[in-house]
Amino acid sequence: GEGAHLLNAEGDRFMENYAPNKMELASRDVVSRAEQTEIEEGRGFPDGTVALDITVVPRHRILQSLREIVNVGRDFAGVDITSEPIHIKPGNHYVMGGIKTDIDGQTDVPGLYAAGECACVSVHGGNRLGANSLLDTLIFGRRSGAHAAQMVRGMAPPTPAGSELARERDTIAGIVSRDRSGRRISEIRAEMGKVMDADVSVFRDETRLRNALEVVKRLQEEAKTVAVDDKGSVFNQDVLGALELQFMLDNAECIVMGAIERKESRGAQFRTDFPTRNDDEWLKHINLTVNGGDVPEVSYSEVTMTQWEPEERTY
Repeated sequence: GEGAHLLNAEGDRFMENYAPNKMELASRDVVSRAEQTEIEEGRGFPDGTVALDITVVPRHRILQSLREIVNVGRDFAGVDITSEPIHIKPGNHYVMGGIKTDIDGQTDVPGLYAAGECACVSVHGGNRLGANSLLDTLIFGRRSGAHAAQMVRGMAPPTPAGSELARERDTIAGIVSRDRSGRRISEIRAEMGKVMDADVSVFRDETRLRNALEVVKRLQEEAKTVAVDDKGSVFNQDVLGALELQFMLDNAECIVMGAIERKESRGAQFRTDFPTRNDDEWLKHINLTVNGGDVPEVSYSEVTMTQWEPEERTY
């Protein structure tokens, strides 16, 4: 919001073609699609990017308001953004879905609370507004903590079942005892990121989404035998990485399945095979539940509307 310009390789300020009334201040999904369109139609730079030109902003304002971005540009791209444009492209920024909770952060699992970006109390809809993540963290983080504290007053400490503890110990021991013949954690993570970026990104369609789902399912199987080098029992980062990899792949599967299920375009979900919004059929939440089966179960819940109903968004 400081006044930077987006430019393609031809030097054109291309947002004029997509959102002439808002330009670079259009919502994130509109700007992301504009950037990706410029790249895919050959008006991007050879490295698959467009340019963000912050030099049009007075230097003192850049240093005052964008100090962190100045440091990021210098440290990671070797670019002084106060004197030259920096190359950028769309990327994952925020998860608008997440673990379904009520307004006190309670999940369907008794005693388990979720707040922040991992949770979905449904304050974003199809697109997150700037600074709206503060609601996730500050407001509902506070509510979750207060409600959890109230709930445990007078409760005795829980005693986990011995069978559950034994099962978790066996899981960890199984990971540590693996040989080194499986794929590396970093390899599977990289392949997961590559397919999600290619097929579940700004523009989506049935073919690419189905391909992504097939790859993710294969990676889930490969993750079960991932190689672990560290055989220690203290602060074992390899074990942590193996567990996190499984969880990341589960999340990837849910994201892809939700995108396949929603046969319309809404906010950050843009299906080239269903390019319009369809309130008659899809003004509803998609819920995915993991119950131990091969694939998550899909269900729906209604959208709660009070003062305002969804309207057409125009620029």
